[in-house]
Amino acid sequence: MSRPPLPPFTEATARQKVQAAEDAWNTRDPERLAAAYTTDSVWRNRSEFITGHDEIVAFLTRKWEREQEYALRKSLWAFTDDRIAVRFQYEWHDAAGQWWRSYGNENWEFDADGYMRRREASINDVPITADQRRIFGPRGDDEREHEIPLQ
Repeated sequence: MSRPPLPPFTEATARQKVQAAEDAWNTRDPERLAAAYTTDSVWRNRSEFITGHDEIVAFLTRKWEREQEYALRKSLWAFTDDRIAVRFQYEWHDAAGQWWRSYGNENWEFDADGYMRRREASINDVPITADQRRIFGPRGDDEREHEIPLQ
């Protein structure tokens, strides 16, 4: 079974892969998201190292328990045959009600069937007020292709 679009990527198929990833992350469904990765996928997320389906599901479950009302935007930064680099921002609030905007970059590597076998993410969190929010749920069709502003 494959997970299109498949490598080697073109700009158009890399953009499709990035949008598919954004859509999947915005479901906040750990099992659905983990299905996009190889069973032995390796991650570095901030300072945490994760390997395989079960660890990915456990990590995502913990993440979304902490990062409430999570909403994400990703954009293509660069690509090669089987690799994609993205930049992203997401907003969320903690249990105390403090809102955050998290800025990051990811490097992805895919197998021939289109599953991600490696993910490395560097992320920084910036506190924001509720009135500074600009990401409200999944991206609508009218927003697809819009770049996310730096600040």
